[in-house]
Amino acid sequence: MKVFAKRLKELRVEKGYSQSELAKMIGSSCSVVCYWETDRSEPTAINLVKLADVFDVSVDYLLGRAEY
Repeated sequence: MKVFAKRLKELRVEKGYSQSELAKMIGSSCSVVCYWETDRSEPTAINLVKLADVFDVSVDYLLGRAEY
């Protein structure tokens, strides 16, 4: 799941969102986003879809199954 953690952080920084801002966008907590970015936890399917929508990417991209 390390690819997910790396891509999530890259996308968040690229968009200029703080962890707190991203958490509010998807209805989660800042600590959960931090755990995802540090590969200490994995998101649920629902949260993966929310993240993909926020960043306008596919779930496959977030999970490292697609390059674009």
